[in-house]
Amino acid sequence: MNTRTLTTALACAAAVVLVGCDPAATEPAPNAPSQATTTPEPSPSKENSTEMKAVPNFVGMGLQSAQDAAQAEGFYSLRSHDSAGRDRMRAFDRNWKVCSQNVKAGKTVGTDTTLDFGAVKLEETCPASDKQAPEAVRGKMPDLVGESVKAARGALDSGASITVTDSADDRLVLMESNWKVCTQQPAAGTALNGQPVQFTAVKFEESC
Repeated sequence: MNTRTLTTALACAAAVVLVGCDPAATEPAPNAPSQATTTPEPSPSKENSTEMKAVPNFVGMGLQSAQDAAQAEGFYSLRSHDSAGRDRMRAFDRNWKVCSQNVKAGKTVGTDTTLDFGAVKLEETCPASDKQAPEAVRGKMPDLVGESVKAARGALDSGASITVTDSADDRLVLMESNWKVCTQQPAAGTALNGQPVQFTAVKFEESC
């Protein structure tokens, strides 16, 4: 009897049991697979859970308040844009008010739906409908007179050479969303072939 078997037999003899002790049963099984453990899946976060809800009416609310109210209802995918079409940055949402929403109030949608609010500054009047951003169509120069210089720039190819001058004085045109185009060259409808573009502009509260 080898040492390992003798040790096992002595262990069985020392145990006070009512049933027989099988030395083989006390031997560890070679390469026995470990017991599998199951890790519970994490519960979905509040932001990722989707349910169907009626969209509230946000028109007339301050933009920050509208966003807070939307999140309280479970809508976390939120966007906003300038209803006046000037492509202004909304640096402080509480200084803007909601004029429109892309999903009609009362419509039932999933809470993962993106809500897009059209907004203007608090002291401004909401337009009858959101002004669409201008864009070049079929490679031709769009009519950009009256558009903000920033929106006009966005309507052209990112590599276009654009010069903007003040038509009223010799001021620098720095905040382009606060300036409107008075004249343009080339004229609307001209084929765009990489030629430089020239704008004259004044501030929105001024006349061309």
